[in-house]
Amino acid sequence: MHIKTHLIAAAVLCAALGAQAQTVRIANQGDALSMDPHSLNESLQLSVTNNVYEGLVGRNKDLSLAPALATSWRQTSPTVWRFELRKGVQFHDGKPFTADDVLFSFARTQVEGSDMKSYTNDVKEVRKVNDHAVEIETKAPFPILPDVISLVFIMSKKWAEDNQATRPVDRRKGVENAASFRANGTGPFRLRERQPNVRTTFVRNGNYWGKIDGNVQEVVFTPIGNDATRVAALLSGEVDVMEPVPVQDIDRVNGSANAKAMVGPELRTIFLGMDQSRNELLYSSVKGKNPFKDKRVRQAFYQAIDIEGIQKTVMRGASRPTALMVGPGINGFDAGLNKRLAYDPEGAKKLLADAGYPNGFEVTMNCPNDRYVNDARICQTVAANLSRIGVKINLAAETKGTYFPKILRRDTSFYMLGWTPGTYDAHNALNALMACPDDKGTGQFNLGSYCNQKVDQLTRAIQSETDKAKRTAMIKEAFEVHAADVGHLPLHQQSLAWGVSKKVDLVQQADNFMPFRFITVRK
Repeated sequence: MHIKTHLIAAAVLCAALGAQAQTVRIANQGDALSMDPHSLNESLQLSVTNNVYEGLVGRNKDLSLAPALATSWRQTSPTVWRFELRKGVQFHDGKPFTADDVLFSFARTQVEGSDMKSYTNDVKEVRKVNDHAVEIETKAPFPILPDVISLVFIMSKKWAEDNQATRPVDRRKGVENAASFRANGTGPFRLRERQPNVRTTFVRNGNYWGKIDGNVQEVVFTPIGNDATRVAALLSGEVDVMEPVPVQDIDRVNGSANAKAMVGPELRTIFLGMDQSRNELLYSSVKGKNPFKDKRVRQAFYQAIDIEGIQKTVMRGASRPTALMVGPGINGFDAGLNKRLAYDPEGAKKLLADAGYPNGFEVTMNCPNDRYVNDARICQTVAANLSRIGVKINLAAETKGTYFPKILRRDTSFYMLGWTPGTYDAHNALNALMACPDDKGTGQFNLGSYCNQKVDQLTRAIQSETDKAKRTAMIKEAFEVHAADVGHLPLHQQSLAWGVSKKVDLVQQADNFMPFRFITVRK
């Protein structure tokens, strides 16, 4: 049976390769920074590695949960989940997938260097029941655990040991290991060639356990940082898919003969964070104290930002201004709370004066220039807005390859970040962005160390609450406390804009993931 199946698969593969039509060339403004699935919790990296690696649970096209390396799961007690593992699955090197790989991978997400701690920080223990079943025990009842672990990708224990890659690389320190450049997952595509910042090539996994909807045999992924060059590559047919399409070029792409722009809402919220923990900011003219510890200063910054102006001139309408750290489509989003503080430069000046800064002050703002839609331009506009209230922004915009390691070290006073809750639930944003940071993964991306014990208490309660109405009320209260503190400065949800050749069919997901298995190239 197996031999016959392999012969059929080989014949189909040969026929497909002979047609030469099933290569898809994808360009992005930036590159995935590593092939290690645990080293950076960033959407592009996870979108790319998600084609090579899999979790116990995955996502369907509509983002609903789907069985992946686990065929089923159930709660056996309020704090214990049992996962039945898929049999007959092979890693790309031919080794079988077993429970040992699950135990290894979950442990790997919790060691130093892992950027995925916030997904597993509430796991008390992962136990092997047998080769094809595991139990995950949580520290408290955790009804949304399957949603939370959909981005915890499983690596081969033996491969990682053989290649000295038992720990993820620490992006904050710049170290690399074999898992940075090579990959051995169970997913529908294998990594064939990796040239960081130049080209990464993937090929279809002929031994994949599941169904691959699309016909693509090879994917060539190329970073093209320059907007004009990226658009030109699409319009000339040099690439088949690219993102993002600059908002000013959407009409031009739609008017072209061989490409179209796919525009849709994204679940990501773009916001600004401030160092609220140090007694003196690292990068500011204010010495001996930290102005961001004063709510009046944080509110002044918020009310000095002309978000409608940013929406109109920078984003050309392709954004949705927000007052919350999550957007529509995330469980717990409350439209009734989504009311921004008024844009009020004069009021902001008064707040600064009341806080003891009548002439403003100077502070460095860290921003990426190749990660979010118009990221550097948004930061330039914010800097111009703040200059009107006497705040001088020293803007440090740089490629995400150096930007993320810097801010993840908390080597920043004022920064931009975008966040899509990987669980599509508000608890993820509360736990990762708003809870007081600890060394277990809570608050791992709360890079300014905002801290309110009430928010923490509510976050813990939300995690284990099974009554939907009570849980929703607690999420609302946590957001109200955070908003009253002006814990962060939410800006907007950006729109997705992908440029796609008219000969390509694909699925645009609101989390900005691009699964290669859903792509079909027509002749």
